[in-house]
Amino acid sequence: MIAYQKEKIDNAICFFALRHKEETGKNLSQTFLYKYLALFEFEYLKKYGHPPLGLKYLAMERGPVPIGIYEKRATYSTSCAVFKKIEEDRFLVIAKGKPDMDYFSSAEIEEMSRLIKIYADQFVRASDISDASHEEIRAWRRIFYDKKPNAPIDYALEFEGDLNEKPSEKLSPAEESYLIFKALEEAANK
Repeated sequence: MIAYQKEKIDNAICFFALRHKEETGKNLSQTFLYKYLALFEFEYLKKYGHPPLGLKYLAMERGPVPIGIYEKRATYSTSCAVFKKIEEDRFLVIAKGKPDMDYFSSAEIEEMSRLIKIYADQFVRASDISDASHEEIRAWRRIFYDKKPNAPIDYALEFEGDLNEKPSEKLSPAEESYLIFKALEEAANK
């Protein structure tokens, strides 16, 4: 239940493709994109209690992968970004225009910009950002290392313990916000 979800996803892809190219001089690889998106979602989730895009991720070997985008990468195109196949199973993400940042809150823009500042560097390799996603995203580790590679990642696993069992007075503001987000999402899907 994320307002303008498709528009936010498309413009986040465009933002990362454009800004990465501006900072590094290189087009964005699909691996970098998937890690930017996952780090954006899970870092934001830890701070504010809800994912800004609500993508579905699988716990793959090189880190979280947004499965809907991954499965459509051969034909994925928006008004401001396109996936271009360069080899078998290798794609670049190329900005065709500028993202419409009006879809994002100032906190979301700040988080996306922070990630660009850290990882959009000519000396940062795809393996580096992949390793960072392994270290930073607890939910990926909890799924992948529980012998469930390629299984869906539950956003709730980013938080310590079982949120449904935690007494309300022990919940952090982000955890409380996440439980409200989940309840609203479940109510909307009934």
